[in-house]
Amino acid sequence: MLRLLSLLQTHRYWPGGELAGRLEVSARTLRRDIDRLRELGYPVDATRGVAGGYQLRSGTTMPPLLLEDEEAVAIAVGLRTSAAGAVTGIEETALQALTKVVSLMPPRLRRRMDAVTSQTQPAPSHAPAIDAHALTTLAQGCRDDETVRFTYTARDSERTSRHVEPHRLVSLGQRWYLVGYCRDRHDWRSFRLDRISDPELTGTRYRPRDLPAEDALSFVRSGIRSMPLKYDVRVRFAATPEQVGAVVGRWVELEADGAGTLMLMHADNLFWPLAVLASVDAPFEVESPDELRSAVAGVAARFATATG
Repeated sequence: MLRLLSLLQTHRYWPGGELAGRLEVSARTLRRDIDRLRELGYPVDATRGVAGGYQLRSGTTMPPLLLEDEEAVAIAVGLRTSAAGAVTGIEETALQALTKVVSLMPPRLRRRMDAVTSQTQPAPSHAPAIDAHALTTLAQGCRDDETVRFTYTARDSERTSRHVEPHRLVSLGQRWYLVGYCRDRHDWRSFRLDRISDPELTGTRYRPRDLPAEDALSFVRSGIRSMPLKYDVRVRFAATPEQVGAVVGRWVELEADGAGTLMLMHADNLFWPLAVLASVDAPFEVESPDELRSAVAGVAARFATATG
């Protein structure tokens, strides 16, 4: 029956004959197992006839999930990370869910999870906090092609009401962004989620427009480059773009530079560039700005003092 549930959880339509063949059981046994799943709370739809079959639909309640070992560990690690994240109101919920997942794990998986949790320490987030309700509301609008309204606070603290066709949510660096078409400005915009308040779905659907960029991440990065941020960072690493990108590629721009890599990023403060430099295990040279050179020298001096 577990194998049957695993196949049904793909949510595709399974002809009865094909499903019975995959399971190597009779049609009668298949019907009996389907009935057992329904008793457990799984909403399995059935169609009769020669081409009849079965499909698992989404229900109003959540029955037990069937997870592979690696899937269970991945969920637990994700929940632990979420508990230390920057989404307000989700920390306690994530910890409660993590407790439930770990308590249901067999001993072999619990030992693996204990190894991960005991030997790792999530760093506290220094990013502006975002509201969990705002995140889920905007995500729903993106998924369903439904317009949203919200109040947006700009860099100069000006507050405006916006009516937006949400396209995609982007996590970049330590911030979340909403990419969408603003009906008030008649143009595409990216909005920082920590500056969005009171988002609500309007119930109005829209026809998706073509994004004027390769993807939403490229659009956000392009917008950040054009913003008057305080620091334009240029650093050369004695490592390949693949080596540097494996660690920090999602947060910065990388260009091949002979045998090394040129890293470009824009920041309002030096904390994030310093964290990026510390995370890459390779020699580097700061080209600009001078403030970052001084900050790196200061950190190096403190480390040297600490080690005697």
